Amino acid sequence: MLGALVVTALAVVGALLGGAGSARGAVPPTPTGWNLAWSDDFNGSAGTLPSSSNWQIDTGHGYPGGPANWGTGEIQNYTDSTGNLSLDGNGNLRITPLRDSAGNWTSGRIETKRGDFKAPAGGTLRIEGRIQMPNATGNEALGYWPAFWALGSPYRGNYWNWPAIGEFDIMENVNGINSVWGVLHCGVNPGGDCNETQGLGASRACPGSTCQSGFHTYRFEWDRSVTPNQLRWYVDDQLFHSLAQDRFSATTWANMTEHAGYFILLNVAMGGAFPDGVQGSATPTAATVPGRPMVVDYVAVWTRGGGSTDPTDPPAGSSRLSLRSGGGLGDAEAAASTVTLASAGGANHDGTPSSPQTFTASGITRTYDGGSTSFDLFVDAGTTVANGQQVRISYDRTGDGTWDRTETYNYFATDPVPGYEHYTQSTGLKSSTGSHGNLTNGKVRVEVWNAIGNGSSTVGTGNQSYVRIPFG
Repeated sequence: MLGALVVTALAVVGALLGGAGSARGAVPPTPTGWNLAWSDDFNGSAGTLPSSSNWQIDTGHGYPGGPANWGTGEIQNYTDSTGNLSLDGNGNLRITPLRDSAGNWTSGRIETKRGDFKAPAGGTLRIEGRIQMPNATGNEALGYWPAFWALGSPYRGNYWNWPAIGEFDIMENVNGINSVWGVLHCGVNPGGDCNETQGLGASRACPGSTCQSGFHTYRFEWDRSVTPNQLRWYVDDQLFHSLAQDRFSATTWANMTEHAGYFILLNVAMGGAFPDGVQGSATPTAATVPGRPMVVDYVAVWTRGGGSTDPTDPPAGSSRLSLRSGGGLGDAEAAASTVTLASAGGANHDGTPSSPQTFTASGITRTYDGGSTSFDLFVDAGTTVANGQQVRISYDRTGDGTWDRTETYNYFATDPVPGYEHYTQSTGLKSSTGSHGNLTNGKVRVEVWNAIGNGSSTVGTGNQSYVRIPFG
């Protein structure tokens, strides 16, 4: 009895410390000195999909127009089936690889709708999850590749700019080995500052219980409060990997840090290179056992310092302007919402706004920083085929009603699959007029419309779509 009491007490302590144990069903209290920016504790009814407000589900064998097999050689087909991806009713998300009678594998992969997770200037970003890896080892685990990671948001809508935009692998594992890997991908492929395609990584055994038999807390920190800036990886609060800014070229560091931020992913792949076949990666065999889920208790993002408590609620003077439901531009609203773009009616409005949704901000006094406009618009055309959304961004430097600088970007052809896609400046500038200069009581206008197609579209507003203007 005493032994049982000791074990129970240790389990409670482990749960409180974020190590092995049962699921808590709630995000832990915000650590002292930090501010909660975003979280999901996966509470919900058993057999349901994760929150559509927080997550988008990846399906198939790759992004539309992107590398085959997700660029890694993995063999599974990702689905939105609750057999592969569902809440369990006890505060957990389960991502479960399955194999059918023909030997085909399916699994689940999700990514946060938000793609702006970034360390505030002079502060620190903390991304954390409490996870139990698939409970399979030895031959039964061959081919299992669970991961908790983050990708630079410019990847969305491009899919060919990896690894320059950056990848933080917070937790990776392969073949049921009792180890967690933390890896950074960056620079150019092959070779470069991050030794691609292998990346710069480190690994260690999970403390206490194995990675497969219990929950452990995996954490990544991007620290901009110190010089040089630091990247750090932890398991159960134990540091096992770190990298400093001064080991990278200025270009490499800028490419992976000086963009809108990162989105977070959770998935269980089957097969593929991990990375580049150097860590004993293996394709599933007849001995591989399907149905062993990765179990996720929570995912949370905190920030500390830097004068901003939330990357989506920047301080006054920020260059990040969110599209607001009332037609304004400003700091992000707490609630996500949508606006509808009228159909192009089969006509071609490429380059010329037609019944646009318009968003404006006035009274802006800022100094031009020599950069360029960037944006990330959440757009969706549902099941409509051949729709394309377009954006024009205009600057009135003095607020006198004259648009001194106008930028029209190439339209973005949405796929006929329900679910937001990311329309960014990576589509390229179609045309521009005028020049930038300092804003003195100036005005910014964003117009979005359907350039082609026969159906309406929607644009996410509130804490979803934004424009970043090149002014300090």
